[in-house]
Order: sequence, then structure tokens, then C-alpha cells
Amino acid sequence: MKKKVLSTILTFTMVVSALTGCGGAANTPAATTDTQATDAAQTAEAPAADAAQTAEAPAAELTGIDAIIAEAETMSMEELAKKAIEESNGKTFYGVGNSSRGKSALPVFIEYLQTIDPSYTMEFEWQQPKNNKIFEQLTSDSLKSEGTFAMTLIQDGNQIQSKMVDTDILKTFVPKEWAEANGTTADAYEGFLPLQTLNKVFMYNNTGSATYTNCWDFVYDGSHPLFMGVDSEIVGKNFLMMLTEDKYATWLKEAYDKLDDTKKAYFEPTIQEMQADANDLGLGANGAYALAWIKLWVNNYNEQTDDGPICNTLVDASATDQSGLLVYSKLRSVEESATVSVNNINVAAYQDGYTGIGGYGYCHYLFLTKNSPLPWTACAFIAFMTCTEAGFEPWGKDMGGYSANPNVAKEVEEKFNHSQGGGDEFPAKNDRGYDWWTTTGELVLEDPAYCSEVSFSVGSWIDVLDHYAPGE
Repeated sequence: MKKKVLSTILTFTMVVSALTGCGGAANTPAATTDTQATDAAQTAEAPAADAAQTAEAPAAELTGIDAIIAEAETMSMEELAKKAIEESNGKTFYGVGNSSRGKSALPVFIEYLQTIDPSYTMEFEWQQPKNNKIFEQLTSDSLKSEGTFAMTLIQDGNQIQSKMVDTDILKTFVPKEWAEANGTTADAYEGFLPLQTLNKVFMYNNTGSATYTNCWDFVYDGSHPLFMGVDSEIVGKNFLMMLTEDKYATWLKEAYDKLDDTKKAYFEPTIQEMQADANDLGLGANGAYALAWIKLWVNNYNEQTDDGPICNTLVDASATDQSGLLVYSKLRSVEESATVSVNNINVAAYQDGYTGIGGYGYCHYLFLTKNSPLPWTACAFIAFMTCTEAGFEPWGKDMGGYSANPNVAKEVEEKFNHSQGGGDEFPAKNDRGYDWWTTTGELVLEDPAYCSEVSFSVGSWIDVLDHYAPGE
């Protein structure tokens, strides 16, 4: 039955590909590129003055929110702050986000503006929709001539790409100082603006005899890791889809090669079974290893409603030999007792000899809405959160959340010393940092464009996999 479902998915995918190949929406970027190439050639033949005028034409044609963003991307933090004061003094700012900490950042932002103009005041409201309703809320708000929400802090790169950016509902603003810190310019930068990268990492209870020395151990016979289900938090599904990208599929193949013969023999039938699906889905040379790991993970993980309860379970001495994949920063809130301790768990990737992926990372992104009622204030607030330690502090105070601005990241580490957050007493809380996690720690990073590209093919394949049901 599953083969028939997969066959139907793949057949429909080929039909859609064929249609878009004959002039559908998928050809739009390519057509635009060709037009730009032609225009460039014509410009090169024109006099220098005409060439300069042609080069300036796109910026001159910008209107509304796009024109404001283009101008804002040339301005310093202080210049943006003055524009914000002029625009929003005495008004109410509405924001919406996946993180409640936007509500914590706004008062600090207002205090900053008051250092420039002590008479400045602004009320604010911050909403945090549950059950992934943020996309519906932003879509509905986009239908108004002037929206309610000035900006958003949002996660799930796949849906952001397909539902928010491709539809022009959300607009990316790249602060000048953020671009400079990253060695680029707003014009040259491609992609969304990340506030931070969060990591979810493999952990296991160490009060028993079980060991996890390879990422394949988490999908080995009898293993049922605790995990927020892919239907509860969609970034978890993005993680699984990302495993099929060549880089991460290769990591899984390399980890598999280091298994002993007994474990290889256990996994080999599933890998062979997945080879045909990997070919049908157009994956690379190691795609079957990725699909095998994904299949076994979905077949066996023990679905939980939230990362908090997962953490509370794993740090209890009674959770002998259990494992999970959860937000690293949850360890911050563990209250030590006779039976509960951070020392009852190990972060898998920190253990000597551990091989393979250590977890996955996803971003909180910042956008203006296309009909923002306070666009200058939104730009200034985004710049404040991404370019100052004070603005990022609501997120930066915790380990496992890394500013995308290297200057801010350095200031955060100097202030909070996350690398020694647990000291000698709780080594699991000594965060090794973004650079370590994304190299040695083999953190799988969400790529919105790739997730969007494979969401129908690989994503639909994931949707038809059987889920583990405890007790059955």
C-alpha cells in the first residue's frame, strides 16, 4: 500500500515538474535571470551616463514598504532610531512571533529610543500564536490595506519560503551594521535575516548501562527516543528532510561505516530497501542511508508534546537508558534534587568517540510585513535585536541560542560565559558554541530553500511512514 502511495506522490511530482517546465511559476526566476543578463549586455553598449542611470533604475522604481526597506538598509542604528521616534511616538506597536521573548525585547528597545529622545513613548502588544497558527494569522492580516502587525519573528523555513516569502507577505530587511559584521552588504546578502540559530541535540540518561556512541544508535533495535512529533513542531520535519541533502546524507553514511558488523547487519536490509525510493526521489549517492535513518526514526521515536517534559524525564534517575532529541537550552531550568540532576544525562556529541550527527539547528527569522503600519519602527527594532547585545539578550542569556551577528555573539559569550555555564559540576551545560556544533558536532542546519524544494517529494514520503505507538 505504501509503495502505491509513494508511486502516486512521485507521479504527481513529475506532472507538476512538467507543467512548470512549460512556462509555470517555477520558471519565473530563470526568466528573470535571462532578462537581467540581456539588460546588462545592452547597458554595457550604452554610454557611461546611461549605464549609471540604468543601474539606478531598479531602486528608483521601488515603492511603499520596499522603498522604505531599501533606504533603511543604508542607515545606521542611530539613524533608524530617529526615524522610529518620529514615526511611532505615542502609538502602539503590534508584533507577532514564535518566541514570547519578543515581548521582553520591546521594553529594552523603547528604553534605547528614550536615550535619544527622553519624551518618547510607545505602547506595545506581542502575540504568540499556538499550534502553528502564525502563518494563518499573517496571511489574514496581509489582506488589509494597512496591517495590524508591524513585524514578525518566525520559524519553520519551509513554510516561510512557500507561504510567506514566495507570496510576498513578508519582507526581508538586512540592517547595515549586521551586514557589515558578516562581511557583506544588504544588496549582496541572499536569504532570510536570522535572529538566532537554536539547536536541538541528542541526549541520553546515563544512570544505566546503555551507551550511544553513534547517531545510528538512536534508531537501533529497541531504541525509542523522546521527541516532539513532526506534526507538533514542523521544524522537526524540516530536520528529517534536510538529512536527504547530500552533505548530511554523507555524514550518515560515514557514521554507518564506523558501526560494528552486528549493527551494520541490522541496518543493511532497511538501507537496501530504501535504495529504490532514493532513486525515485532523485536523491544523491548516499540518499538511501538518509531515508533508512529517517524511516527508522519515525517508526520508533516516542512522541512528546513539548521539549520541557522530555528534559524533565531524561534528567530523572528513574529514566534509565532513555534518550531524546530536544532543545539544548532546556537544561538551564533543571532543579537539582536527590533524584533529578543534569548529571543524570549526557550530551551525546560531547562524549569521546561519538560519531555522526549531534542534532539539528533551525533559525528564528525576522521580517517586516508587506503592509506594516510602522515600518521604520519595525526596521529599527529588528536592527536593535540583531546588532546590539542588549537587544539580543532575551535570547542570548541561554545556552544553545546563537546570534547570527558575530559581534553580538562575542559580546553575549563575554557576558554570560556559556562555554563554562555548568563549570566542573555540570559539564553537560558547558556549551561548545555555534562554530563547534556546526563542524565537529555535526549539527544539521535547516535550509529553507532546500526544505521547500523537497517538501512535496521527500516530505510526502515522510508523511506516509508508520509512527511508533507505545504499548501496541
